[in-house]
Amino acid sequence: MTDGPIDALSGALQQRIARDIQNQIEAGVLRDGEVMPSTRALAEQAGASIWTVNEAMKALAEMGLVENQSRSRRIVRSAHLTPKVVKVPPRALLIGGYAGSGKTELGRILTRLTGWMIIDKDTTTRPVVEVALEALGSESSDRESETYLSKIRPREYEALMSTAHENTSCGAGAVITAPFIREFSDASWLAREKAQFADDGLPMTLVWVACDADTMLTYVRRRGAARDAHKLATWDEYINGIDLDFRPGVDHHVIDNSLSAEPLKAQAEQLLATLAEREKS
Repeated sequence: MTDGPIDALSGALQQRIARDIQNQIEAGVLRDGEVMPSTRALAEQAGASIWTVNEAMKALAEMGLVENQSRSRRIVRSAHLTPKVVKVPPRALLIGGYAGSGKTELGRILTRLTGWMIIDKDTTTRPVVEVALEALGSESSDRESETYLSKIRPREYEALMSTAHENTSCGAGAVITAPFIREFSDASWLAREKAQFADDGLPMTLVWVACDADTMLTYVRRRGAARDAHKLATWDEYINGIDLDFRPGVDHHVIDNSLSAEPLKAQAEQLLATLAEREKS
C-alpha cells in the first residue's frame, strides 16, 4: 500500500471505507464538488460506527480527496486527479470478478486512462433482466436462481458481448466488466471470443479482480443496489459458495483489490504499462 494516511488508520474497517471512497473518487463515480452523503448515512451503508467513518474521512481529507466543511458537510475534491490519457493501442479488456470486488471501479479507471469504451453488464442489461425475472416469477434481485442461471443469464452475456463487438469492430478499444465466472472457466467460449475480437482487429486481454470477503461486503453494502438485496440477505451462504481463489485457466492479469494491496488506480496504471511494453516486444 502507498497511501500513508490510509495506512495509518488503526482499524481495518476504517481502511476499507477510506479505500472504497478513494476508488470511487478516482473512478469518477464521486465527482469534484459533489457533496458527500452524511456521516450517519455512510455509517449505515458500511455497517460501521460514526466514529469509524469520521476517522476514514480524516485520512481522505489529509490526502486532499475530501474537504471537511461546517456542520459535517464534506465535498469531494478531485480536480487535481484529472487523468492523462495513456497511449496504449486499443484492445478488448475483459474484467471479471465477484460481486463487490471492484471490477466496475477498475473498469472506469482504465476507461478514464485510455479513452476507450466502457461496457458494464449491469448498466447494459439490468433493467431488462429485472423485469424478466419478475415476469418469470422470481425476485428481481435473485441472480442465484435456476430461472436466472438457465434462462436469462446466457442471453444477458450474449447481449453484453454483442455490444462489445459493435464497438471493437469499429476499431474502438473496449473495457468490458462483468462477473465472467462461467466464461473465464470455459476454454471454448474464450477461444471464440478471442477469434472474434481478432476478426475485429483487436487483441483480447483477461483481467481478474481478486478481493477478500470483508472488502467485498463493504463494497456491496455501500452501493446499496437493489440487485444486491438477495446476496446481502443470504451473504454467509453466498460467500461460502464461491471460490475466492478462483483464477481464469488461461493467460490473464490479476488486480488485487484486497485491503493489503495497492490502490486500484496505481494497479491500473501498471497494467497499462505492462500492456504497452508487450506491444513493443
